[in-house]
Amino acid sequence: MIDPRDIRLKTLPELQKIVTDMGEPAFRAKQLQEWLWKKQANSFEEMSNLSKGLRTSLEQSYDLNKVTVYKKQKSNDGTIKFGFKLADGNLVEGVLIPSLKRVTACVSSQVGCSLTCKFCATGYMDLKRNLLPYEIYDQVSLIQEEAIAMHGRTLSNIVYMGMGEPLLNFKNVVDSIRKITGPEGMAMAPKRITVSTAGIAKMIMKYADEGLKTEFALSLHAANDEKRSKIMPINEHNDLPSLIEALKYFYEKTGTRITYEYLLFEGFNDSLEDAKELYEFWKIVPAKINIIEYNPISMATFKNTDAGHLERFIALLENRGVVVNVRRSRGKDVDAACGQLAIKEA
Repeated sequence: MIDPRDIRLKTLPELQKIVTDMGEPAFRAKQLQEWLWKKQANSFEEMSNLSKGLRTSLEQSYDLNKVTVYKKQKSNDGTIKFGFKLADGNLVEGVLIPSLKRVTACVSSQVGCSLTCKFCATGYMDLKRNLLPYEIYDQVSLIQEEAIAMHGRTLSNIVYMGMGEPLLNFKNVVDSIRKITGPEGMAMAPKRITVSTAGIAKMIMKYADEGLKTEFALSLHAANDEKRSKIMPINEHNDLPSLIEALKYFYEKTGTRITYEYLLFEGFNDSLEDAKELYEFWKIVPAKINIIEYNPISMATFKNTDAGHLERFIALLENRGVVVNVRRSRGKDVDAACGQLAIKEA
């Protein structure tokens, strides 16, 4: 249920009604909107170009519900993991990943997750609730503040790859992207944003219809239904044939080349036969493949593949014309790497 006091859930027409009902001209709504999003005000009192009376009335009637940083952990490689506290006391995590060419924010879309992927720490948590658009936006804003302070650079990229499944929080994720890319927000180019999904076929097609023009990634990890279902139970209701149809629709609608994310587990999905199956899947639509280093978690027994299997796996794909990138782990020593995000303490 929407809290009527939550002002950052109000549309511009609703803000216009709020300020006019308080005896102010309608143009004040645009100023208020700018403070809420672009300037990221922490209180109504900060909104200096609004009258004192309006600020007092807003303070009495509405809440900002700001996300705050309760904890930061810096990795030896410069990665920073953030613990974020929401206004209701729930906790999520996000990550700042700096490199020579990029400064990337990894943000969460849910408190916990319902998908129970066997290799992911978040999958062993319960799903508590979806994040609201401004709770995602605030993560980006707070990580950007750190990027500027630490590296003198604004964020170059945002990835929806933190806690939760973005397409199961569809409306709020879409609304957050519209705010991040909109002129009233951060005005970031959509192509600098990547949304990653574990694979919900009908929602992939629905996302294509939104016309957001972001990058898009599928956590694949096996191009074989039997294997994929063992590690990703979502595959039992969203099998590879249904995903294939969704991906074809997505590409036809958007023209965006998809990224397949693939963790190589020792003795499970790292054989040449697995590579051949991945190649056949890759042929369906224009795509690239990111081979991701697996980061062990205490709840699972999977191991990262060895260098020999990795080299042979990649060679088979590249020899057939596949664009393959190997993504090394960042922030592993502070449990900030891919698949390691899970709230341990407040």
